[in-house]
Amino acid sequence: MNQVDETSIKGSETKPLISLVLPCFNESEVFPYLRTSLVGIADTLANSFRVEIIFVNDGSTDSTWKQICSFAKDDPRVCGISLSRNFGHQMALTCGCDHARGDAIVSMDADLQDPPEVVFELVNEWKKGYDLVHAVRMKREGESCFKLWTAAIFYRLIRFLGATNVRADAGDFRLISRRSLNALNQMREQHRFIRGMVGWGGFRTSEVYYHRKPRKAGKTKYPFRKMLHFATDAIVSFSTLPLKVSFAAAVLLSVLILGYLCVATVDHFVRGTVLVPGWPSLILATVALGCMNLICIGILGEYVGRIYEQVKQRPLYLVQETTQEPDHADECTEDKTCPKK
Repeated sequence: MNQVDETSIKGSETKPLISLVLPCFNESEVFPYLRTSLVGIADTLANSFRVEIIFVNDGSTDSTWKQICSFAKDDPRVCGISLSRNFGHQMALTCGCDHARGDAIVSMDADLQDPPEVVFELVNEWKKGYDLVHAVRMKREGESCFKLWTAAIFYRLIRFLGATNVRADAGDFRLISRRSLNALNQMREQHRFIRGMVGWGGFRTSEVYYHRKPRKAGKTKYPFRKMLHFATDAIVSFSTLPLKVSFAAAVLLSVLILGYLCVATVDHFVRGTVLVPGWPSLILATVALGCMNLICIGILGEYVGRIYEQVKQRPLYLVQETTQEPDHADECTEDKTCPKK
């Protein structure tokens, strides 16, 4: 990977600040490798930039938070934030972005599947004037065929449904500028699909390509159940097409049933056909309409449920503790950035 190019920024009086944001959930096995890698990246970036590393502990039950605290104690560039429970990856990422103070913010996973060396390329694109730089996966090692297949379908489906600003094969490994982050932080919806939200702003976008590696250690935190929930949030949050499709399907089915009813009526009064032989078709029509009603109600319920969650206006996450000094712990809230050490 190419390192950050030396430019006139190096000679500026105040170096720009780069924030690295990493949500963590039970990553104790991989954390020692992650720590070593991040120190190397931060030291190299320090030639031209100031660097802060923000870890968000998303309710880990292992020693992840203990290791974050140790890292923060040894390195003043590190800020650790521990949430009161597991709020989910998107909420933890939101917390990290809320607290980031950087001129540019790089979000990445803590499992080292996103190579930290790619940060240099992301920063170089940002220096060219881009506000949003996606890290696009060219190859995904160590993942099952089912995972690759479902991911490919998901990205094509979400773009078909109208979220054209979602870059296919790009996850949450990206760089966003300060003004792009300020726009993102104004969006406080409960069911978050950040991959679509960052693109919705319409700022200048670029891409870098990389090979996604297998996990360095530990197990994946995204089983099929969470993947399905994430996909549902993405579809419902960024498109009303399911509502339109359910309405169109109901209309089409109603027309077909009405047509069959007309044919049966003509057969009875013109040809003298007894209606009893058509009883199976009548039952089929009843069942079909009933199923369609239930499907439409279910789709509508997904949207209504999200409205219900949103109007309660609960905080997106709750901070339990930080690695700051006790006198500053209450300053690291949802709406403020972490105070300087």
